[in-house]
Amino acid sequence: MARDYTPYQQKVIKRYYDNQNPIAHQRLAELVGELYLSSGKKREKVWATIIEAMKKLEIAESRIKHLVEQDKPELLAQLVKELEAKN
Repeated sequence: MARDYTPYQQKVIKRYYDNQNPIAHQRLAELVGELYLSSGKKREKVWATIIEAMKKLEIAESRIKHLVEQDKPELLAQLVKELEAKN
């Protein structure tokens, strides 16, 4: 069932999708801080969210696996810097 959107709604939807990458970058940067401050079960949940964010940003599976195995927030922070440099 197709929905009819007003021109205003269409613009809002377009801007949202146009900004997906910057939103994902920002979220990943926020998660670095959460990772520094978390431990135990909370840290596992933060890593799960980080993995989702990296997949949305189309980070290579091998790199995701390496970052998770290393479990070092500073490596994730380095990735965020790399992503920001590309934009």
